[in-house]
Amino acid sequence: MSQSSPKSPHISVVVPAYNEAGNVVPLAREIAEALDGRSFEILFVDDSSSDATRQELIDAKADLPMLRVIAHRTNCGQSRSVRTGVMHARGDIVCTLDGDGQNPPQDLPSVIDALTRDDAPENLALVGGDRTANRQDSAWKKFASRAGNGLRQAMLNDNCADTGCGLKAFKRSAYLQLPYFDHQHRFLPALMIREGFQCEFRPVTHRHRTIGTSKYTNFGRLFASLTDIMGVMWLNSRARNPRGSDEF
Repeated sequence: MSQSSPKSPHISVVVPAYNEAGNVVPLAREIAEALDGRSFEILFVDDSSSDATRQELIDAKADLPMLRVIAHRTNCGQSRSVRTGVMHARGDIVCTLDGDGQNPPQDLPSVIDALTRDDAPENLALVGGDRTANRQDSAWKKFASRAGNGLRQAMLNDNCADTGCGLKAFKRSAYLQLPYFDHQHRFLPALMIREGFQCEFRPVTHRHRTIGTSKYTNFGRLFASLTDIMGVMWLNSRARNPRGSDEF
């Protein structure tokens, strides 16, 4: 298996993980296999897990030299974990996927190639996954997700049918221009559009969680989404876009 350069990888895969012992190492190996032949690094951000997540990742570094392990000292949530990973990333292209293993890494090339294709629009900054067709979740969770996505699309007009999909590829430079807040990861398309960037979406697969349990409840996610949507609407109302700048 080829190895990425430790100095200048083209792609940085950021994976937030909290109490995902048993999931993280197989997932890291799948990522490495999916990106074999490319210049990449893998950053797992352990969000102060109380199980063996961190130690399993540290032990795996011996076999996966492209693996980096970043650990929070206190638990801060998924959005902060993604941001920490992006801040540590060395690649121009950042990919994210969830640490529970439900986003198959085999779909990474699809979103990466869509973002970096020769005929991509100049302002294309994010390509997200859309797992609407084959989500491997309970009927109630699918219903709650559809309701939340529908409400968000209607209020923010971000043209994203599945903002909850953790599998995304985006330009690191564009992400660093976005305002940060907790739960930001659910609004990346809307925030990218706010800054004048373009987003696209590609169908991706989804699979059952095999180890551990979800860290979210449907009601908790819905309540957070409602308040956050109003916050993003306020941000959008205060946006001023110069549509680029030139130096003379």
